[in-house]
Amino acid sequence: MKLYFHYFSIHLRSAMQYKTSFFLTLAGRFVTSFTSFLGIYILFDRFHSVDGFGMEEILICFSTILMGYSLAEWFFRGFDRFQGIISNGEFDRIMVRPKNELFQVMASQMEFTRLGRTLQAVFVLAYAVWASGIVWTPDKIFTLVFMIVGAFVLYCGLFMINACLCFFTIQGLEVMNIFTDGTKEFGSYPMSIYGKHLLRFFTYILPIACVQYYPLLYIIGRSSNLFYMFLPAAGILFLIPSYILWRIGVRHYKSTGS
Repeated sequence: MKLYFHYFSIHLRSAMQYKTSFFLTLAGRFVTSFTSFLGIYILFDRFHSVDGFGMEEILICFSTILMGYSLAEWFFRGFDRFQGIISNGEFDRIMVRPKNELFQVMASQMEFTRLGRTLQAVFVLAYAVWASGIVWTPDKIFTLVFMIVGAFVLYCGLFMINACLCFFTIQGLEVMNIFTDGTKEFGSYPMSIYGKHLLRFFTYILPIACVQYYPLLYIIGRSSNLFYMFLPAAGILFLIPSYILWRIGVRHYKSTGS
């Protein structure tokens, strides 16, 4: 952790070298996320509910997914630039260093401007918690926090998988954006509105629904199943296949010769 915070300090000082650029980019991230919130607001101004869910309930989905995604971008951004690390031969140097290569890639870049999205998620979540009329008992507070943690770790796993593909393709595959940026967008709404087939896929294959839809049902009182409280753990367990794929990629890594 001492080394990680050293990396953190280095990246922060680097970002602060151009303060105006940093704060303008941060504001841009905030405004970009605000357009998604504005779309939800306009939708509910016209239709008032979606599949029986009110706007405040939808905003809980929106804010938890956005917060998990932005935190993963913030701390796991190194995996997003992994294709450059592979193609320019930098991974060769990483492999001969005494520290774990996964840690080195993770800490190689941190995007502090993603704080704009995180702040957007915090503000929206605070409003949704206040306006939803939900009685916030300790179990529901735990479920909400666990949703955010589960979403964060799940997206970390997705970024790791995207990086793993570079071991075999050198360049990242744009198709992975369907599962990263794509799930951030349609994960803003409860998964049930997309039909039972997609709900099953995002429950058993890519467990977005486990960190978003089922815990929400428990929080708003649509289900009394206590098991739903702990389903965000599926997002944490998603790291296991992600890490296995990473180890497979490392074992099959061949230098680009750069």
